[in-house]
Amino acid sequence: MKRTLFAVALAALASFPALAQDAKTPTLTLHTTDNTSKSSTARIWGLPKVPGNIVFYGGDSNSNSAGYANENTLLIGDTSVYAAVTAPKSGKVTVTAVFFATTSTVGDVFDPPTGTYDVRIGVSNGNCGTDLASGSGPQTAVPTGPTLDGIPEYFTTVAFAKPLTAQDGVTYWFNETPQCTNSGESACDSAEYYFDTTPNEANGVNANAQPAGQLYENSSFFGYTCTQLCSTSDQACRGSWGLQN
Repeated sequence: MKRTLFAVALAALASFPALAQDAKTPTLTLHTTDNTSKSSTARIWGLPKVPGNIVFYGGDSNSNSAGYANENTLLIGDTSVYAAVTAPKSGKVTVTAVFFATTSTVGDVFDPPTGTYDVRIGVSNGNCGTDLASGSGPQTAVPTGPTLDGIPEYFTTVAFAKPLTAQDGVTYWFNETPQCTNSGESACDSAEYYFDTTPNEANGVNANAQPAGQLYENSSFFGYTCTQLCSTSDQACRGSWGLQN
């Protein structure tokens, strides 16, 4: 996997505001079905018969994936990637948690084991849009199996303070950021976490709901404002992440 070093990945970005701290509940509405197809041309969210009741998953990462700094550690603070998903135009789906594919240079060290989340609409290059819900909570970190460039990958998951529902046809940007801020944990001095992309949406669940090229980096640490990481014509520029019911 091509790891994008934080200094290089952020060198061309513009300035970012800090994440909002208040937690609000967005108004979302989506159709819940029994559709278990992995990926389709229609944006119809369903409940696949898999553990965790996944309603959306962008797809697996692989050796052709890129990795973008997404972390709050003693080394790199307040740096987050936002990934987009577009709700179908009819029906209702409620989501309760977000998970990101995260490669960690320090293995399974996430200290404290807490993740932050943020949900926004109206994001564009240099504009972080409107914050709908943000907060933090206990984070689980489950290894995906293989290592990428020798770096282990995990699905880091955090639940929302309140269930969220999606408004018909609206695009939302989600973030989940792992932490390593314990000064008593030596690994946090060098910890780096990356958000992985999915070049071909392998094993995706309703993966077509994720528009191409809609990945943005936000970093108060580097002094950057939501900056688009790739072109909307780059079909491989989609995140490996998902939402649970």
